[in-house]
Amino acid sequence: MRDTPRPQGTVGDFRPWPPQLRPGRALAHTPGVSGSGSPHRSDSRPPQTPRGGRPSGQIGRLGTTPPVPGRPASFFLLFLGLPALLFTLITWQVAAGGLLVRVDRRVSHALVDPRRFYEVLADLGNIGVAVPVLAVAIGYVAWRGRATGTDRWWLPPLAAAVLMALVPALVVPLKVLIDRPGPPVTGPGTGYYPSGHTATASVAYGAAVLLLLPRLRAVYARRGLVVACAVVNLAVGYGLVRRGYHWPLDVVASWCLCAPLLTGFWMLVSRNSRRTSSGTPRSSSGPS
Repeated sequence: MRDTPRPQGTVGDFRPWPPQLRPGRALAHTPGVSGSGSPHRSDSRPPQTPRGGRPSGQIGRLGTTPPVPGRPASFFLLFLGLPALLFTLITWQVAAGGLLVRVDRRVSHALVDPRRFYEVLADLGNIGVAVPVLAVAIGYVAWRGRATGTDRWWLPPLAAAVLMALVPALVVPLKVLIDRPGPPVTGPGTGYYPSGHTATASVAYGAAVLLLLPRLRAVYARRGLVVACAVVNLAVGYGLVRRGYHWPLDVVASWCLCAPLLTGFWMLVSRNSRRTSSGTPRSSSGPS
């Protein structure tokens, strides 16, 4: 039998009837038909392309490709909610003279030691020591950002300066409102809650470290800087308590007060750093 060639369609072909489905090919890719799993496969195997298995994004967040993980709720609870709750509890106990105040006095009497070494540790929280460290970090980051033409280079240094200015604006009214007497070593004065030295050291050293972290590429350098900041702040609090300048609750309350401030500053710096890295920095060879 002589084979008759199948007519080929051209661009100008016109058929008065709709195209017919071929059971041997097209039905294998129809959704709901057994064996269909992909428009390019007739079997049930999953697609091999990485994009096929990607979710569109987290529930409640804008989908991205690839998906960008968001901060979990435990992050905000640990660095924002928990410190605020502890600060509220401690303030209430100090103002009402509750159980924590009695425990605080016993701990202070057991730890007070008027040796010179602890006074040196406490002096690390002085304005004349801590604030210049932050000023150097602000100047360096601002100079590097301007020299490299980084977009919005001025935002992190300005935010750090504003954050440092917020410390006396928050601490001084609390001192006047609570009007707590100091330990016996300090004399008959009042206004020791919360600790101003602890707040100054926490914000100054903490903000300086957060400013410098985006500039460091080595993981060990970043971790070392964070650990050094934590050690210095612990040393300041320990020196204040051991020297008898503050009650332990004064120090702990200042840490709880500064933790949300530093967390908000950290979020601003990290967001600005991501925006800068995603864009193309301007050339520094052009006119300033």
